[in-house]
Amino acid sequence: MIVSVLALVLMLTVPSVIGSAPAATAAPSCTPGVELVVARGTHEPGYLGSEVGDRLTVALHGVLDMPVTAYPVSYPADLLDPMSVGRGSADLVHHLIEVSAACPHQRFVVAGYSQGAVVVHAALGSDVAIIPGTVQLPSQLASRIQAVLLFGDPLRLVSDAGLPGPWRTGSWCTYGDPICEIGGNQPFAHVAYGETITAAALFAASSL
Repeated sequence: MIVSVLALVLMLTVPSVIGSAPAATAAPSCTPGVELVVARGTHEPGYLGSEVGDRLTVALHGVLDMPVTAYPVSYPADLLDPMSVGRGSADLVHHLIEVSAACPHQRFVVAGYSQGAVVVHAALGSDVAIIPGTVQLPSQLASRIQAVLLFGDPLRLVSDAGLPGPWRTGSWCTYGDPICEIGGNQPFAHVAYGETITAAALFAASSL
């Protein structure tokens, strides 16, 4: 049920923006503060994603009195690739494991937009684990994640907003967005998340 609904709603994601998967970053360096890890939306351009991730980084810098670094989850973000979500979850989990091992005190805020929200669900243990190639975060690293931020999450159509487990989760769905709102009939609402960014940054700040 979840997979069939997911396949349907992801096909509605806005196809007019085209981008390529960001390149993998170099070996982690330890810095104080928090790292924002973002899984961008389908074919979303920008380093972290122009609709959500790039704006969220700026907003976090504005509300946090600590350094903020960022990591773009490297995955196809392509609806035609059946392994896209699985590859995203694998890269997200690998990055968290790698940085946690190198930097024992590193804290994270994890965010996902549209297809990227499904990647976050897969990596952190939602029922979408049956999607091919899914990799899940080891439970002993759960406490490193201070907040989870989801935008335009397709899984809101089949379950309550949020994630199972210990994370503080904020989930935003703009009015009329058919990707995350049952009965939503305004496709352009799916690229109108700019007005939610400040609230999301404040939510993350309250969790740190």
